[in-house]
Amino acid sequence: MKIGIGFDVHRLEANRKLVLGGVTIPHHKGLAGHSDADVLVHAMMDALLGAAALGDIGQHFPDCDESYKNIDSMKLLERVIHLIEKKDLIVVNIDAVIMAEKPKLASHIPDMRENIRKAMKVNCDQINIKATTTEKLGFVGREEGMAAQVVALVKNATNSNSDVSP
Repeated sequence: MKIGIGFDVHRLEANRKLVLGGVTIPHHKGLAGHSDADVLVHAMMDALLGAAALGDIGQHFPDCDESYKNIDSMKLLERVIHLIEKKDLIVVNIDAVIMAEKPKLASHIPDMRENIRKAMKVNCDQINIKATTTEKLGFVGREEGMAAQVVALVKNATNSNSDVSP
């Protein structure tokens, strides 16, 4: 088995949609970025790429490439899953935390899990998403941005008895 960690931050900005886990959430600000700026999915992709020793999302989907302008991050997640499948790996589980002062996210988490489950081709019980505030501390607490941290576990798809490589 192999583990990866992902972390992402995006600034909050007026006149942007707030997209987390592929769900558009009503809010007066959205996350700024080249793509849809889905901070949760970006951290997830980095965790998966890290577990597979495939670098990071900036290497695969650079923000200087206009083909990724405003792209749906769920499409990029599907591409990452394809990359790890090419390495004969499958997702064991994902554990994620979103750090946001507002809006409250708990009611949106089931839809996020379902979107991610479909993109990753896994069961819902392999995806865990939590949301927390930072108790008004730091850039998250001042509502200047949001962050997400994700841990991903993957394993060899064809020979799960030899998951650990030298």
